[in-house]
Amino acid sequence: MTEPEPLTLDVREQLRGGGEPLPRILKAVGALQPGQSLRLRATFEPLPLYAVLSRKGLSHQSRQIAAGDWEVLFSPAGSAGVAAAGATANAAAAPTSADRRTVDTRGWPAAQTRLDNRGLMPPEPLVRILAALEQLPAGAVLEAINEREPVFLYPQLEQRHAQIHTEPQHDGGVRLLIRRGAA
Repeated sequence: MTEPEPLTLDVREQLRGGGEPLPRILKAVGALQPGQSLRLRATFEPLPLYAVLSRKGLSHQSRQIAAGDWEVLFSPAGSAGVAAAGATANAAAAPTSADRRTVDTRGWPAAQTRLDNRGLMPPEPLVRILAALEQLPAGAVLEAINEREPVFLYPQLEQRHAQIHTEPQHDGGVRLLIRRGAA
C-alpha cells in the first residue's frame, strides 16, 4: 500500500504579513489521512513547531529553499517518507515550566551581548537568541529581554549545553542570562 501524497501548506505570506499560522498548521495536521505527511513552507526554520508536532507523533525533515525560506516535511514517525529521506524522529518532549534551568550567576562574567526582543513575533526572539549565542565564545554571557517566558528555547539551550538564569520582570516579561557552553 502506498502512502498518500503529502498535504502542502504554505504559510509564508501569512508570516510576512505578521500573522500567526499555528491554528492553520494544527488544523492541517488534524486533517491528515493515516500515513500522510504535511509539507510546510515558512519564512524561517520553525524550531518551536518541532516539539509541538513531535507530541502528535510527527517527525520532521527540514531544508532551506530559495530566498531563505524553509520547507519542512512532517511525517508520521516511522513512515517511509521520512525514513527514505534519512531523517530521524524528533523525540523532544513538551516544554514545561519544569524545563526552565535557573542557575546561580555569581562568578559569571558580565553580559557580552544584549538583546531586546520585546515587540517581536515568535519565533523571532528564539531565533535571535540562538544566532547571537552562536557568535559568543564558550563561557560568555548573553542577556535578553523577552515579553514572555521562552519555553521552546529551553530544550534548544540544553542541547547546546548552555546555562540559563531567568528573572521575571514587573511588566510580565522575563530577563534571561544565558551562558554559552563549551563548543
